[in-house]
Amino acid sequence: MLEGKDQVMSAVLTPPTTECLATPGSAEPPEPDDLSGLEAMVVRLGPLRKHVTDDEFFKFCMANRDLRIEMTSEGAIILMMLLGGEDGARSFNLTGGIGVWIKADGTGIGFSSSAIFTLPNGAKRSPSVSWIRRERWEAIPKEQRKKFALICPDFVVELRSRTDRLKTLKNKMEEYRENGAQLGWLIDPLKKKVYLYRPNEEVEELDSPASISGEPLLKGFTLDLSGIFE
Repeated sequence: MLEGKDQVMSAVLTPPTTECLATPGSAEPPEPDDLSGLEAMVVRLGPLRKHVTDDEFFKFCMANRDLRIEMTSEGAIILMMLLGGEDGARSFNLTGGIGVWIKADGTGIGFSSSAIFTLPNGAKRSPSVSWIRRERWEAIPKEQRKKFALICPDFVVELRSRTDRLKTLKNKMEEYRENGAQLGWLIDPLKKKVYLYRPNEEVEELDSPASISGEPLLKGFTLDLSGIFE
């Protein structure tokens, strides 16, 4: 069994190409805008999960930098597709808009989607954008900060791309909240909706908002959505 684990965790994977995404029985790949069903590849480790160390998972992610990788609390490894041009532009605008406030405010540390955090429930997640209060981040030993630190960000954002299922993202937002996030935004450019998550409150759904306020957690911050909903 441990030999099988070593084979999985040492694998270098190749991101799927359009040829790999063709509908079974069809000689043609799907249309560029038809990405339904291409959300992610899931590798279920089963009994091997308890033998996979944090260092091994870190090395696996480093060996597969061309993929966005997460792990659920049950130990399933999720291999997500890279972003296309339009989704990448939205992600850039989101990160830039929040980053300006983070630098000016100075009370916390911001992270892009390339950062992975180990949540209290054991899941390893990489939000589209996240923010952690400076005192919480600096309380983590420096060596742990270099890898997938055991912490849930105070503020998390998930930006839906064309390959993301909305239900999957909603489940992730609930997971963040259950593990200590104080504010969460699920931004859906496809339907021009925003879902707001706060502890012990009902999820708030906004239709085509022009902006979102981060108050009271993110003091003085409002995100302009014009570059994301275009």
